[in-house]
Amino acid sequence: MKIATVVLGAFASMLVITSCVSKKVLKGEQVRYVELQSAYNKLQSQLKDCNDLSAEGSRNKAALENEIASLKKQVDFLNNNNSQALKQLENLSVISSSQAESIKKSLDNIGAKDQYIQGLQSALNRKDSLNLALVTNLKGAIGNLDDKDINIKVDKGVVYIDISDKLLFKSGSYDVSDRAKEVLGKVALVLKNQPDIEFMVEGHTDNVPLKGNGLVNDNWDLSVKRATSVVRILQSQYGLDPSKMAAAGRSQYLPIADNNTAEGKAANRRTRIVILPQLDQFFKLLEKK
Repeated sequence: MKIATVVLGAFASMLVITSCVSKKVLKGEQVRYVELQSAYNKLQSQLKDCNDLSAEGSRNKAALENEIASLKKQVDFLNNNNSQALKQLENLSVISSSQAESIKKSLDNIGAKDQYIQGLQSALNRKDSLNLALVTNLKGAIGNLDDKDINIKVDKGVVYIDISDKLLFKSGSYDVSDRAKEVLGKVALVLKNQPDIEFMVEGHTDNVPLKGNGLVNDNWDLSVKRATSVVRILQSQYGLDPSKMAAAGRSQYLPIADNNTAEGKAANRRTRIVILPQLDQFFKLLEKK
């Protein structure tokens, strides 16, 4: 009986030990499974990357092959042109010396004319650049003055500065206001920095007849006197070279707006400074032809 009890006890102990060992083994296998699954997923991702690189490589290869084919066509085209040019040279070799000299003169004339055209274009581009710089400097010097009082623009390669007579003069008068003198000073500063520039000051009026008052006879007279008033100030107060200036009166005959409205009349009453184009430069180019 004791022996049986001992045997049963031993058997029970073995079952307990075996059960513990099995759980440890199972847990270890589970851990290993997770590790293997992670490794598998990583390999799958690497395989996908390899496939993507392979596809991209195939596309790049196809693009390069297309580019090579295109370049080959260009080379063939150039070779064909060269062959034709050589044939033309062979044909030209049989022309007479007088014909060859005539062809040479024609080519020289074409080259000279092309050079002449390029010179004119270069001069025009330089003039446009100078005009742009001049307008930029003028606007920068004058500042944020109302466009109704002063307007700076380029039209057909000529720079115009339009100053409203409301800013410059009282009605029917040609005495320049103090505020206008300040603006003229800013304009003069820019013009003085360009000593080669010549300009004309033009007086303009609306179409309202001006009754003579002993000082001013009519709109012609008023427009001229206003222009000369501005020129005198630019010369005497701001030191501009009088040989570079001209004064002119245009009366009512060059309006920029409709004289049938008050706004149009106000726009037409203006003094315009016209930066004169330096035509002598172009005449010199023409003389070289």
